[in-house]
Amino acid sequence: MIDYITPDYLRRNAGTLNEQASTIRKAQSRSPAGSTFLSHSSKDVDSLPGVIAILERHGAEVYVDKKDESLPPYTSRETATILRGRIRQCRRFILFTTQNSKDSRWIPWELGLADGYKSATSTAVFPSPDNAHEPAWSEQEYLGIYDRVVYGGLAGHAQPIFMVWNQEKNTAQELSAWLRE
Repeated sequence: MIDYITPDYLRRNAGTLNEQASTIRKAQSRSPAGSTFLSHSSKDVDSLPGVIAILERHGAEVYVDKKDESLPPYTSRETATILRGRIRQCRRFILFTTQNSKDSRWIPWELGLADGYKSATSTAVFPSPDNAHEPAWSEQEYLGIYDRVVYGGLAGHAQPIFMVWNQEKNTAQELSAWLRE
């Protein structure tokens, strides 16, 4: 059985406030070249340290655009141009989705760019519903075509692990292996 990672889990496992601030600072100052671009809603900033911590514990070098000093202070055409380049530079693209995602104007655009620039195997959705067993909202429309970052049992592993799961084929691989490819 797989579990989705809830916002509550992410907040509980994000570390101290100092660790959280450090995690965000590193991710926003990192070069996107070869990194994992983490797309997210600005309304989910409290969950970001937990997401970044999970990804980095599995080998990712996460880039987030929040406070990237090369971006203009206000979103504009220039912002879009720079973000397009950042998405193209990154090795992996992960869309962190919550109920807030549907209100974002940037998330569908960033995912569309990643879909065009990256292979299907280098793009994933990291769904975070309020209930660990409620996948319906993350399967609707276009989100359902992407592999998902989940937690659960995987053949050959004695304990549950974080993995990237292809629901259609019902196959998965360790998150760390997926990030290394």
